[in-house]
Amino acid sequence: QVQLVESGGGLVQPGGSLRLSCAASGSIFRFVAMGWYRQAPGKQRELVATITNGGITNYADSVKGRFTISRDAKNTVYLQMNSLKSEDTAVYYCHGRGITTDYWGQGTQVTVSS
Repeated sequence: QVQLVESGGGLVQPGGSLRLSCAASGSIFRFVAMGWYRQAPGKQRELVATITNGGITNYADSVKGRFTISRDAKNTVYLQMNSLKSEDTAVYYCHGRGITTDYWGQGTQVTVSS
């Protein structure tokens, strides 16, 4: 059974940085793409950033220039978040796209507040 486990969330002041990690267990294949989504209270889940097997990245306009997504040779994906703003506060979810199935992590809370 494939599981995605996020880590690295927490409380940070505006302007600060956090690094999220997501590791896949139980997978014998490499995901076609991996990414991060987030959901703030009362809002729909939205894309933050994605990265393909070939290293092609895509970012939401709201995080371009502040967030960087990367992944290793296996199924671990990272999200470096700099210059955090209060509007970045949300639960961040890791996503892995398999050949026929999508996988989601349980989410990690990121709170940006002074």
